[in-house]
Amino acid sequence: MEKELLFITVIGKDRKGIVAKISALLYELDINIEDISQKITEGYFVMTMLVDIQDSGVPLDKISSELKTVAQDLQVDIQIQHENILKMMHRV
Repeated sequence: MEKELLFITVIGKDRKGIVAKISALLYELDINIEDISQKITEGYFVMTMLVDIQDSGVPLDKISSELKTVAQDLQVDIQIQHENILKMMHRV
């Protein structure tokens, strides 16, 4: 079965539990983390994740909504991009 990938970017002031809360939500939504990288620079947290939503069964708008709720709780910014958007951008 082909993967359906999302790129998730998280930026905000560093604090405990950012990775834990986002990872826990993705687990609850049955979303697999394919790749993750994070860095803390001068107190700011930056994380990028590549996740596969193929097995989730949760609509993309619901995934986005759930992530936005976690972002508000953590006081960080979360951006989500579907791989199809990036593929279309590279075609032009």
